[in-house]
Amino acid sequence: MPVKGKIVWVSGPTVRADDMTGARMYEMVRVGEDRLVGEIIKLEGDIAFIQVYESTSGLKPGEPVEGTGQPLSVALGPGIIGKIYDGLQRPLTDIASRVGPFVHRGIYVFSLSLDKPWRFTPLVKGGDEIEGGWVLGTVPETPLIEHKILAPPTLPKAKVISVEPEGEYDLEHPIVTVETKQSRRELKMYHYWPVRRKRPYRRKIPAQVPLITGQRVLDTFFPLAKGGTAAIPGGFGTGKTVALHQISSWADAKVVVHVGCGERGNEMTEVLVKFPELKDPYSGRPLMERTILIANTSNMPVAAREASIYTGATLAEYYRDMGYDVVMVADSTSRWAEALREISGRLEEMPAEEGFPSYLASRLAEFYERAGRVEALGEPNRIGSVTLIGAVSPPGADFTEPVTMHTLRFVRTFWSLDTRLAYSRHYPAVNWMLSYSMYLDAIQEVWEREVDKDWRYLRDRAYEVLQREDALKEIVRLLGPEVLPDEEKLVLDVARMLKIGFLQQNAYDPVDTYSSPRKQVMLLRLFVEFYNRALDALEKGVRIDDVRAVKVAAKLPRVKFEVPEDRLEEIEGIRREIHEEFDELSAEVVRGIV
Repeated sequence: MPVKGKIVWVSGPTVRADDMTGARMYEMVRVGEDRLVGEIIKLEGDIAFIQVYESTSGLKPGEPVEGTGQPLSVALGPGIIGKIYDGLQRPLTDIASRVGPFVHRGIYVFSLSLDKPWRFTPLVKGGDEIEGGWVLGTVPETPLIEHKILAPPTLPKAKVISVEPEGEYDLEHPIVTVETKQSRRELKMYHYWPVRRKRPYRRKIPAQVPLITGQRVLDTFFPLAKGGTAAIPGGFGTGKTVALHQISSWADAKVVVHVGCGERGNEMTEVLVKFPELKDPYSGRPLMERTILIANTSNMPVAAREASIYTGATLAEYYRDMGYDVVMVADSTSRWAEALREISGRLEEMPAEEGFPSYLASRLAEFYERAGRVEALGEPNRIGSVTLIGAVSPPGADFTEPVTMHTLRFVRTFWSLDTRLAYSRHYPAVNWMLSYSMYLDAIQEVWEREVDKDWRYLRDRAYEVLQREDALKEIVRLLGPEVLPDEEKLVLDVARMLKIGFLQQNAYDPVDTYSSPRKQVMLLRLFVEFYNRALDALEKGVRIDDVRAVKVAAKLPRVKFEVPEDRLEEIEGIRREIHEEFDELSAEVVRGIV
C-alpha cells in the first residue's frame, strides 16, 4: 500500500508532511491536489521532508501527499536520442505540443514515445541463459546510433523462454520472456533506473584513449582521456559556455549529453536553437542524431536543477553500457551547488563554508565518480566510457571558493579560464600556466602511435617556451625587453607567435573552429622547428633582427586560418620554407654577409 500523509509546512521548494510512516529516503511522492513531483530527502519519525520539483505556489497545509514506493527514476529505451528534456526527464517538446510553450504544474508526459513502432532485431534465442546487462536485440534509433536493448542490470540469471521475431513493436510490447528461479518475467524494450544510483559494470579500464575535441589548447597541452573528468572554471564572460558548445559539437564521442543546469535562459536557448541546425563532423548527419539535451534554466524550480545532473549521468551510463563513448557536459555545477545550498537552508541544516552544506564535497565526489571507461555487464563483450566535464562559475572569478576547490579534488583535468585573457579577446581563454592534465602520460602512446611519434617532444618543447616567457614577464615589465639577451628576445617572439597562431582558436571561423590531431601536430611542428632553427642561427652569430625579418615568420600565425583540413600538405610546404630561409641565413653568416 502506498504511504499517504498530509502537508503540515511549506517553505519554498521544501515541504514537510506527517503521517508518512513507512516512507523511504529518496522515495518519489506526489504532493498536493495537483500531484506535484517530489522526493523525500529527510525523515524524522513519521515526518518526511520533501523537495518538490515544481513550483509550490498555492500549496497549503492539509493537502495530501502520496508515496509511489519507487525512487526518482528515468525510463531508458529507444527514443532518448534527439530529445530535449527537463531535469526530471520530461520531454519539453512533447509538452509544448500538447499545452503550449508554458509548462503547467502537475503535467505528466511519459519521457519516451510508447506508441511509436521500432524495428527490433533479436540477438538471443529460446533456451539461452542470460542475466542483467545482456544485449537482447538492436533497434535503429537514429542513422548514427544503433540502440542495443539491454536486460535490466538487476535481472538475475534467467532462461529465455521465448523471443519475438524480427519486426516492428511499440515499447509496451514484451519482446523477451524469461524464467528465473522465482518467477516468469516479460522484458520490454525499456526499463527504469534510479538516477542517484550508479549503473553497475563488470570492471573499470584505465583511461588511456584521448578524447579529441578539436580545440588545440585542450587536445595538445591539457588533454582529456575518454572516461576521464575535467573542470572548466571561469568568471563571467570568460567563454565557458562557448567552450562547452565546441566540445559538445566536435568531440569524437558517439553520444553527447548536454546538461544546462541553472544557466540563463538565453544561453540555453542558443543551445536548443543551434544544435538542431549543426552537422555531425564525422558523418555529415544532423548533430541531434547523437545528442541528448537537458534544459533546466535558472528560472525553473530550483529543486529540479539538483536532479538534472543525476538524470544526465544516468542517461550517459545507459549508452556507455551499450559500448559507446559518451561525453556529458554540465553547465554549470556551481548552479547545481547553489540549489543544494538553498534546499539545505530550507531544511535548517548547519551551514559550512559560504553557506554550502557540509556534504557538498561528498556530493561532488559521487557525481564525478560516475565517469570511467568500463567493460559492461553481459554479452556480447562491450567497452564504453562516460567522460564528465563540468563548468564551474566562481563568483568574481575567485577559484578559492568552495565549489571550485572541492571540484579540483575529484577531477584530473583542469582548464582554467582567465578573465584577463578573455578581456584581451584571447579565446579559448585557457590559462596555460594554471591549467593541467593528469592524463598526459596515459594518452601519449596513442598520440605517438596514431598521429606522430614526435608528439610529446613537440608539445613539451612548445610548453617550455611558454613557461620561459612567463618567467620573463616581470623583467620585461620592469626593465623592458631591450635589456634581454637575443635568446630570450627570441623566446618572447616565439611565445607570441604560439599564442596567436596556435593557442587562440576562433569558434566561429569555418576553418579554425576545428583542428584535427594531424593538423594540430603539423602546426606545432612549424613553431618548434622555427624556434630550434632560430636558436641555432643565433648561436652561429645571426642577429635577432635578421631572425625576425625572415619572411616565413609573418606566415606562421595565419596558417591555422589559411590551410583547411583537406589541404594539410600545404603546411609541409611552409615547413620547408622555414628550413630554406634559415639555411640561407646560416650560409650568409659563413660568407660574412650577416
